[in-house]
Amino acid sequence: MNAIGIDIGGTSIKGIVINDQGQILKQAKIATTAELGREHILSNMRSVIADLLASQNDVLGIGIGTAGRVNTETGDIVYATNNLPGWQGLNMKPLLESEYGRSVVIDNDANTALIGEAWLGAGKPYRDLTMLTLGTGVGGAIMVRGELIRGALWNGGEWGHVVLVPRGRLCNCGQYGCMEQYVSGTAFVAAAREVTQFPYKTGVEVLQDFIKGQPQLVGMVDRFLDDLVIVIYNIHLSLNPQVIIIGGGLVDSREYWWGLLTTKVKQLQLGIEVKSAELGNLAGAIGAAKRVFSSMEG
Repeated sequence: MNAIGIDIGGTSIKGIVINDQGQILKQAKIATTAELGREHILSNMRSVIADLLASQNDVLGIGIGTAGRVNTETGDIVYATNNLPGWQGLNMKPLLESEYGRSVVIDNDANTALIGEAWLGAGKPYRDLTMLTLGTGVGGAIMVRGELIRGALWNGGEWGHVVLVPRGRLCNCGQYGCMEQYVSGTAFVAAAREVTQFPYKTGVEVLQDFIKGQPQLVGMVDRFLDDLVIVIYNIHLSLNPQVIIIGGGLVDSREYWWGLLTTKVKQLQLGIEVKSAELGNLAGAIGAAKRVFSSMEG
């Protein structure tokens, strides 16, 4: 059995065709260019789906992981920030089912990332897992005894909007001091610009100067990791999962900073196990496709 998995993030839209044995048959990717609005994002998503179907038409259904809070029963985006403008209130499910003549399942992108990692990645040996995704924003997901915990109002695991710094920076959700404003990839680059007054565009650029020993960046990265450790500490004490998996775009550059993070975590002496996601930026798309297979089983 084959399925399409789509991951809609603030920076890029990634898609795959994968079979139920976990073999990826085709990949496609396009920039989200979210600032151009909802219809443009949907058009880009359709381009990815068309590319995938052109190479592999034999697919059971389409799974979509998207930023925002998702009612997985109806497919409604019940809440979204301006990372994806106009996304709140959207329901792609009936539209796409009519368009492609296939079953469509929609879920939050951090949930699909955790499903992907639990199926084929870092989460395989575990049943109690928590995930953090550090990208344009901060996503999160919780699995207890193998079951995803979405919550009564579909915002279980929304770590990005848990307040990390009371009365801190204004978040695009309207709250102050949200985790997303301190430990996301976007926040990482913004902090580097602030301390250096240099117009960095990506986290990789920042980290390349960091490993050269640029003093302002050494201090900034240390503070960033301290904030991330507080997040990990709080998750450990509130849920006590077997493992906390960290994914998202920042993890692609983990060779620069992962050792520092794990050292800081070990200093807490709480026996916290932290692992980097193994599926990279494909975790969300893989998990979205897995949702299709699971819906067929159910």
